[in-house]
Amino acid sequence: MPAINVLSKEISELIAAGEVIERPSSVVKELVENSIDSGARHITVEIKNGGTTYIRVTDDGCGMAFEDVPKAFLRHATSKIVTKNDLDNIFTLGFRGEALASICAVSRVEIMTKQKNETYGTIYRIEGGTEISHEKSGCPDGTTIMIRDIFYNVPARAKFLKKDVTEANSVSNIVQKITLSHPETAIKMVRDNRVEFNSAGDGELFSAIYAVFGKDFTRDLLPVDHEAGDIKIKGYIVKPLYSKFNRSFQNFFINGRYVKSRLCSAAVENSYENMLMTGRFPACVLMIEMPPSMLDVNIHPAKAEVRFIDEKSVSDAIFFAVKNAFIEGGLLYEFDAKQPRDWSKHDEEVGAIQQEFMFTPISSITEREAEMARQRQRKAELAAAEDKRIQDKLDELERMGVFDGPAEVKAPPQPDGEKTEPVLLPEPAAIAGTAPPAISPTPPVEAVEKQEESVQGFRYITGGSFAEKPEAPEEPEIPEPIRGEKPDIRVIGEAFGLYIIVEHEGRMVMIDKHAAHERIIFEQLKSRNCRQYSQKLLVGVKQLLTSEEIDALENNTELLEDMGFVFDFSEKPYVTATALPTFVMDLNAEEIISEVANNLRMHKQNPQSGALDDMLHTMACKAAIKANDKNSPEEMLALAEQVFADEKIRHCPHGRPVMFTMSKSSIDHQFKRT
Repeated sequence: MPAINVLSKEISELIAAGEVIERPSSVVKELVENSIDSGARHITVEIKNGGTTYIRVTDDGCGMAFEDVPKAFLRHATSKIVTKNDLDNIFTLGFRGEALASICAVSRVEIMTKQKNETYGTIYRIEGGTEISHEKSGCPDGTTIMIRDIFYNVPARAKFLKKDVTEANSVSNIVQKITLSHPETAIKMVRDNRVEFNSAGDGELFSAIYAVFGKDFTRDLLPVDHEAGDIKIKGYIVKPLYSKFNRSFQNFFINGRYVKSRLCSAAVENSYENMLMTGRFPACVLMIEMPPSMLDVNIHPAKAEVRFIDEKSVSDAIFFAVKNAFIEGGLLYEFDAKQPRDWSKHDEEVGAIQQEFMFTPISSITEREAEMARQRQRKAELAAAEDKRIQDKLDELERMGVFDGPAEVKAPPQPDGEKTEPVLLPEPAAIAGTAPPAISPTPPVEAVEKQEESVQGFRYITGGSFAEKPEAPEEPEIPEPIRGEKPDIRVIGEAFGLYIIVEHEGRMVMIDKHAAHERIIFEQLKSRNCRQYSQKLLVGVKQLLTSEEIDALENNTELLEDMGFVFDFSEKPYVTATALPTFVMDLNAEEIISEVANNLRMHKQNPQSGALDDMLHTMACKAAIKANDKNSPEEMLALAEQVFADEKIRHCPHGRPVMFTMSKSSIDHQFKRT
C-alpha cells in the first residue's frame, strides 16, 4: 500500500474550493450573501466577460476591522457561529466560513472595507491563498471586493467554464434570486458596463418582482398569504393561463434563502392540477418562513438544498396556500385589447416568406404534403378507435346512473343525414328554482363532511383523506364560493354557436359553453363516490411495491375504497388489487396501482393516477355540449349560473380558460368614450 501523506495547505485549499466555487456565479452568490448578512441596504454587482476576468461587489454594510480582515480569508473562520447550539438557529445566509477562503484559493482578490466608527479603512490583497499586502487606507463605509482571473492557477478547472454570455446569464440569474428574496435591499446588476436591472429596495416583494421580471410577468399575479402552524407562506403565483413552458420561473425561498426543492415544486403543481395545458408549468415567487429547527440547511456545499423534518406539513401548507389564493384572488381573465397591427410590416413578412418558398423544390413540397396526409390519416384512425372506446364507457356509465338527472336535448338534424350526439344539460326546472341544478359540480353533503374532517383546519375540499389527522391551529377563515344564492347575471345571447355572452356586475363576460360543461361533468365524475362502481376481480392484479408505498396504501384504505380500489396486503412486498373501478378495466392496472401508491407516498392531495385522470378528461369532453349545438336561453342561463356559482369552473380539464371578462370602462375606452 502506498504511503499516506498529509496534503499541503495549497492542495487542500484547492480541493475544498471545488466544493463551493464551481463558476463565477458561485462567487457572486457568496459575496452578495455576505453583503446582506453585513446589513447592507444598497449592493452593486458588476461583472465583465461573464465574471471570468472581473467581478466587483460593493455594499454599504457594517464593514470589517483592520485586524479581522485576514481572519475572514481563513477556512472555517466565521462571526455567525460560536457554539454547536447555534447550528439549530441559523438565520444568516452564510455561516460555515468557507466562502472567502475558497474564492481566494482560485483567484486574485482585493478588498476595501471600513467600519463607520473608524477613521481609516483597510485594503487587503490575496492571490491563490497567499497574502500580498495588508494596509490601512482611505475608503468609503462598507465593503468593496474585487475578484479577478478566476481559476488562473487551476487551468484544468478553467477549461470547463462556458462562453462568457452563458456565465453572465448564470450570474444574472443568481442576483435575481437574491433580489427577490431580499426586497428590502436595493440591488443593482451591471453587466459589461450596462445596467441590467435595479431594484427599489422598498421592502415590497411586488416591486422586486417587477424589477427582475418586468411588466408582462407581474400583470396577472395572485397574492399568496397563508399560515399553517409554525409555517408562514407569502408571495405571488401566476394565473394558470399565463403558465410557463418550464420550471425556471418557480422560485422558493426558505427563511430568505433561495432553495431548489422538488417537494415545494410538486406541491405547487398539485394545486394547479387540471388547470394547466399540456407541457405548461406554474410560475411563482413564494417566501416560506419556519423555525430553523424544522429543517436542515447544511446538506449541500452551496446551501442550495434543504431537508425538511416534516415534509407532509410543508407540502400541505404550500398546497392550501396556493388553493386559497385561487379562491380569494379569483381566476377571471380580462380581454387583452391589442393595438392595431402595422400591416406594412406584415406585407414585408409575407413577401419574405413567399421569396423563401419560391426556392423550395416542387418535389419536396409534394413529398411533404403526402407525408402530412398520411399522418392525418393515421391520427384520424386512432381518434376513431379512441372515440368508440370512450363512447362504450359513457354508455356503460349512463346505464349505471352516473349521468342521472340531465335531460337529453337533441340538436336539429344536420345536412347529409349526419347524426349528432345527445347534449347533457341541466333540467329547465332547476332554472325556476324548483330544484337544484341537475349537473352538480359538488359531491354529496356526507362526502363533503368526510373530506373536511380528513384535513382539519382547512375548508378547501381536496377530495382526499389521510390516516392521521394533523394537529392544526384554529381553523383559518377561507372564503368559499356561495352556492346557495343565484348570481345576478343576464344572458345577452350566443356568438358563433360556442360562446355565451353574459352581463354581470358592470362587466361583459364570454363563456365557452363546451369548456364550462366539460369541467362540470369532470368534477361530477371525480367527486362521485366510486364505491358503488367498484368491480370485484376473479383474478387479482398483483404488483410489487416498496415498503413505503405499501404503508401509504394501508394507511389510506378508506380513501382507496372511495375511489373503487380494494387491496390485499397478505403477500408483502406484493399487494393484490381485488377490486377496481369499472371505468379503468381497459387501462394498465399495474401502472395505475403503482402511480396511486407513489402519489400517496408523496402526500399528494389527489392520489388519482394520471391515466385515470386522462380517462375522465376524455369522457367529460365527449359528453359535454358541442359547438353549434342549439341551446335555449334557459339552458344557457343554467350553465352560466353554475359557472359563476363554483370557483372550480374556471378552466376546462385540459387547462383552457372557461370565460373572459371585459369591464364597461374598457369597452368605453375602445370606443373612445373616455
